This record gives sequence, C-alpha cells and structure tokens, in this order.
Amino acid sequence: MAINQQAYAQYNNNKVLTASPAELTLLLYEGAIKFCNIAIIAHVDHDNLRKAQAIIEELRSTLNHKYPVAKDFEEVYKYIYNLLVTANVTKKTEDIEAALVEIRGMRDTWKQVMQKTKSV
Repeated sequence: MAINQQAYAQYNNNKVLTASPAELTLLLYEGAIKFCNIAIIAHVDHDNLRKAQAIIEELRSTLNHKYPVAKDFEEVYKYIYNLLVTANVTKKTEDIEAALVEIRGMRDTWKQVMQKTKSV
C-alpha cells in the first residue's frame, strides 16, 4: 500500500473512532450511497449492493423504538433494502437509483437535524 493510501486509511479510521453517534449515522448514510454508486458504475455489482444492504440493516437495527418516528424509519429502511435486493436479482440500475433517492433524502434530513441540534 502506498504512503498516501496508508495515510488515507488511517484518517478514515480515526474519523470513525472519534465520531459521535450522530456523525456515525451520517457516515453510514454516506457509505450506503458510495456502495450504491459503485454498484451502478460496475453494472449492478453484487458485492457493493451487499455492502449497502448491510449498512441499511445496521441503520434499521439501531432504531430506538421508544420514539414513534422509529416505525416510519423502519418502513423506509425496509423499502430501501427491498429495492437493493431486487436490484441484485434483476440487475436493473433503476432499483439502485430509486434506493439512492431515498438514502440521499434520509442523509439530507439527518444533516439538517444535526445542524439544528448544534445550534440549540
């Protein structure tokens, strides 16, 4: 591994280790988006879709069901997950693109929540 790659890997590792729970959630959204984009570029790459699916499952498993909104989030995560599974079976990028629309929307909303809670 080249020096620049090692430095980048160390930077990413430190970013995760020092992130707050809210920042970790944002990193998960970003990761899912990245893996979906790679899957599209690679003509519906199975491995990257599985990585995106794993991230969506992680987001879903960490929901705090004491808040009523968790049920809504769970339904969106199920929908995204099903789109990714369908894309893996049908090899259609349209399903990945539909999942990306939802993931980006969730990420953007999460960013807004993070900004509002910082200013409070």
